[in-house]
Amino acid sequence: MIRIGNASGFYGDRFTAWREMLDGGELDVLTGDYLAELTMLILGRDRLRDPDLGYAKTFLRQLETCLGTALDRGTRIVTNAGGLNPAGLAAAIERLADRLDLPVRVGYVEGDTIQRPDALTANAYLGAFGIAACLDGGADVVVTGRVTDASLVVGPAIARYGWGRDDLDQLAGATVAGHLVECGAQVTGGNFSFFTELPDGGHRPGFPIAEVHPDGSTVLTKHPGTGGAVTVETVTAQLLYEVGGPAYLGPDVVTRLDTVTLRPDGPDRVRVSGVRGTPPPATLKVGVNNLGGFRNSMTFVLCGLDIEAKAALVRGQIEEAVGKDGLEFVLARTDHPDATATEAASALLHVHLRDSDKTRAGRGFSAAAVELALASYPGCTLTTLPGDASPYGVFTADTVPQDAVAHVAVLPSGERVPIAPPSTTGSPETVAQQDPVTGGPAAPRTRRGALGELVGARSGDKGGDANLGVWARSDAGYAWLRGWLTVERLAELLPETAPLVVRRYELPNLRAVNFVIEGLLGAGVAASTRFDPQAKALGELLRSRVVDLPSDAAPGVAA
Repeated sequence: MIRIGNASGFYGDRFTAWREMLDGGELDVLTGDYLAELTMLILGRDRLRDPDLGYAKTFLRQLETCLGTALDRGTRIVTNAGGLNPAGLAAAIERLADRLDLPVRVGYVEGDTIQRPDALTANAYLGAFGIAACLDGGADVVVTGRVTDASLVVGPAIARYGWGRDDLDQLAGATVAGHLVECGAQVTGGNFSFFTELPDGGHRPGFPIAEVHPDGSTVLTKHPGTGGAVTVETVTAQLLYEVGGPAYLGPDVVTRLDTVTLRPDGPDRVRVSGVRGTPPPATLKVGVNNLGGFRNSMTFVLCGLDIEAKAALVRGQIEEAVGKDGLEFVLARTDHPDATATEAASALLHVHLRDSDKTRAGRGFSAAAVELALASYPGCTLTTLPGDASPYGVFTADTVPQDAVAHVAVLPSGERVPIAPPSTTGSPETVAQQDPVTGGPAAPRTRRGALGELVGARSGDKGGDANLGVWARSDAGYAWLRGWLTVERLAELLPETAPLVVRRYELPNLRAVNFVIEGLLGAGVAASTRFDPQAKALGELLRSRVVDLPSDAAPGVAA
């Protein structure tokens, strides 16, 4: 098997993780994921200021601390930190190696950039065969731009085992492994619903390792002595993160998530097997970022009585001062009756303004809010100072034909190797959809309790949509959950989902149901004014709701 570790789940993850992973034990490959949808926007703005930028600069500083160790131990590095400029990062790594007097062979993958004159960035999600070609060409370090997150693991597995385009089950198995480790410590106990049950209480989870076998099966683990845990439930939680239906579309394979089987394989070891794959779609996803305009926010503190009337007064005053266009008012009822402290007695009125005119969204708006300090509701105060507007981005996604993209692996020798698209493809319409399942028997006897006593949840963002995966801790709990948690029930528990299109999928092997909530996040995280713009807390909100639970179900027990 090939041991593939991960040392970064996003741009800004634990700086020392690269060092920790290399020092912690044997690895064949160490990967790092830096490219969220928001990151591409940030890198796009960087490149507007300096065409030589566009990559994750932090990675270079991390690499400086451990490149020599990786070379000494024969651990190869694969990262998408190249962002919008993989060739630029590859050159920067070579300069770093020269300064450190280290012999390094760097390969990179390009071709993801899509020419869209009206866009800040437009990038296709490439597959793993370019990474494999760079490794086959002798690269110690492989840098990519926008590839799918899982490709960072699939590529090394292809290079090790010589898989081809038709080895769909193996590619699918490695895709699951890549999806599991891509978010770093999130599979080893980070952001875990039952964090209080972890050996260290979730204090400092270690980073994950995927032991990928020739048949595509994997054992998920971590270095001995590191924090967190690797259990069937921590793996389930990450498997449900930012996915849609059972058919998980990728550029190299469609992975059937409903075929995944998880089994304990010893302490901090979970075996992932049984994964099946079908031909990939004929198109590649393209992520597009545009500058949407400018925005600003001010927050009023409303204390004590007449909260709604106070909010209405502020709304009228702000609208009169700057006009109604682009304004959004969000009243957070954080106040408690008969409170003995100001903060406990207060609600927050968040006022947002988005506009194409930077001047209107800037000091003109924030100054208008401040001017109300002595001329509005009793107890008027703000938590924010007046400031200028900041630009925001809008993320959209579309597709291009696979053969319309010039996917190229640039080897350490300088040779450019074109990566041919798959010759056999399938239709996304037939592989990506599942009819929602609703209805089910009610529990004969119930008790009131928080839903989270019986289930875990993991939620996240995909552009303007959110996903919400919910898993049961026992077979009996799943038998109840799958019949009880319908789209209609979700709308009752989370009213903000009621007017939206919600797709529901079942994953029996994981004892889970997954919801895709279309449009919950508007134009995406960079443009969202939602309190939880990436829907990271949506699952915990659902778990906190008090409902009628089966009276014979024991809380906090996984089986």
